[in-house]
Amino acid sequence: MADRGATLRDERAGDADAIGRVVAAAFADHPHSQQTEHRIVDALRAADAMTLSLVAERDGHIVAHAAWSPVRIDGADIGWYGLGPVAVAPAVQGRGIGRALVEAGLARLRTLGARGCVVAGDPGYYGRFGFRADPALRYPGLPPEYFMALSFDGFVSGTVAYHPAFDTP
Repeated sequence: MADRGATLRDERAGDADAIGRVVAAAFADHPHSQQTEHRIVDALRAADAMTLSLVAERDGHIVAHAAWSPVRIDGADIGWYGLGPVAVAPAVQGRGIGRALVEAGLARLRTLGARGCVVAGDPGYYGRFGFRADPALRYPGLPPEYFMALSFDGFVSGTVAYHPAFDTP
């Protein structure tokens, strides 16, 4: 169940520092993180490459953030997006805030006419939203079970490339 004290909204001017702090804190102890996620969000923002940037506020403070940006499949923009990073402040994890952000963002992508979404992450978590590993979609350098897709309108295949911001050191 979602935290009833959290309000979801689009990122606004002036939110960047708070988002950066939340993202850095959320990934600080993550075993598969290089602790670059907050810099990825900054680079996506600087490149105007975030299609959606949603935050959750609680008691007037940003406690979670999720980003969606276009991906290319076999070098072409075919209306697919990448979800990530998704970050929830450690103090409020496990309360459904991340789930609420992901569900809201996926619904918004559908209304924008997106054809599908990919994510790199925990299959146990992202599977609850309908993401599944699909051998027809590849992301080099990541075990296939951790790269998942959610199609909104049918089958696609190829190699997926995220925005260059994801290469931020």
